[in-house]
Parts: sequence; structure tokens; C-alpha cells
Amino acid sequence: MAKRKIVKFPDERLRRISKKVTEFDDELGELLDDMRETMYANDGMGLAAPQVGVPIRAVVMDVCGNFFEFVNPEITFEEGEQIDDEGCLSVGPYNDKVTRPYKVTVKAQDRFGYRYEITGEKYFARCASHEIDHLNGVLFIDKSEKGQDYIKKHGKK
Repeated sequence: MAKRKIVKFPDERLRRISKKVTEFDDELGELLDDMRETMYANDGMGLAAPQVGVPIRAVVMDVCGNFFEFVNPEITFEEGEQIDDEGCLSVGPYNDKVTRPYKVTVKAQDRFGYRYEITGEKYFARCASHEIDHLNGVLFIDKSEKGQDYIKKHGKK
């Protein structure tokens, strides 16, 4: 395993739509392991592959001590609403309030290609929504209360 460099806003790689993973091989496993190490080394709760410069649909998360890997994730169900502060390893020290679903169901594959589905609430829903947004070129500042001001001041959209 190795720590990878985190891509920082306004790098345009963060705005690209990630490609579906079709090869479930050692290279994917190594990437997921590196993402996990990078996330923990930076005190993150989640990390998407584009945040380490790899434009594929892969995410790692640690919510309340539970580690998750999602390959080709999609949210298939949302319920409720929650508003809370969010931050992002790719944005830096800026935090702002973002509205997210309270409960989500994520359909994904594991590192070996096996399909599964998981439902979670609160922090799980917030983190999964945030990380899956990364795979679609969306950052939390696009959805936050004062995010447009941040974008104007610190980068281009």
C-alpha cells in the first residue's frame, strides 16, 4: 500500500465524470488499498478515485468505524433530509452546510466484481452521497449554502 497525492480544487480532473470499472484485477485492489491508506493518513471519512487522479467509479469510506469499498456505486433509493456541515479532502479547510438525504440505498460491486446492496442512514448517507457525487464531477461546494462564493474566490467552474 502507498499513500497517494490528493487532487485539489480547482483541478479540472475533479469535474470529470468517472468511467465504469470493467476490470476487477490486482490493479483495482491496489488502488482501493492505496485509497484507504490515503484517506486514513489525511483523517478523511471517504475518498473517491478521482480525488487521487484516477477517473474510475470507485469509493472508500469509513463511517463510525465501519469500512466500505464501493465499485461502480449508484444510489437507488433516498429518503428524508438532513442538513449538516461538510468538508472535503480536495477542497481544504473550508466547511459549509449541505442538504443530503437522511437514508440511502447504494448498489455497488466489491473489488472482485460481486454485486451487493447496502442501506444506511445519517453519516453513511451523507458520506455515500458526497463520494458518489465526486464520481459525477460534483463537489460539495456546488451544493453548499455559500459554495458559489467559494468557487468564485478560489477557482473556476
